[in-house]
Amino acid sequence: MTVVLDYGMGNLRSVERAIAHLGFSCTVQRDLGGADKLIIPGVGAFGAAMERIGSLSKDIRKSAVDGMPLLGICLGQQLLFERSEEHGDHEGIGLIPGTARYLPSDGNLKVPHMGWNEVRFLRSDGLGKGFETGGQVYFLHSLYCQCAEPESVAATCEYGIEFAAAVQRGNVWGTQFHTEKSGDVGLQILRNFLEC
Repeated sequence: MTVVLDYGMGNLRSVERAIAHLGFSCTVQRDLGGADKLIIPGVGAFGAAMERIGSLSKDIRKSAVDGMPLLGICLGQQLLFERSEEHGDHEGIGLIPGTARYLPSDGNLKVPHMGWNEVRFLRSDGLGKGFETGGQVYFLHSLYCQCAEPESVAATCEYGIEFAAAVQRGNVWGTQFHTEKSGDVGLQILRNFLEC
């Protein structure tokens, strides 16, 4: 069963609708009970999200280490990392080495980065299956994930800097963009995850 984690900070219904549109089923719940796949959506601040997840982060980490497929979306991707500098220094779930950092604001680009932008896929398996090069996806974020392991970067985007638009480390996947709002590209990524 695919579980969409409800920790009080996410686009739960839009993720649920996107999954149903693809012909799959899921359940929205506050724990991992019965999960064989887990999606962590997210909108909001890193520190508050980790407080709400609380001790469940240990269960998430153990399930992922044991091989359960996991997809983090937007803030959900950032939570997969070791740390975030958003409003201080916060510890994440720690499944992907690296840190969520603020996008640079040089006066020419608005932060948050909001709207459609091109991504370039770096791999053709897993998350990137079915994509030759890239496509347009929908972003809404002020922070980006700086991977300590370059091989974890599955797709990149340029917005002032080049950053990891998507990550993949084994069974742990993440997208900085909103897959559920990113048209055909986002739906294909969701399908890739649900079929893995």
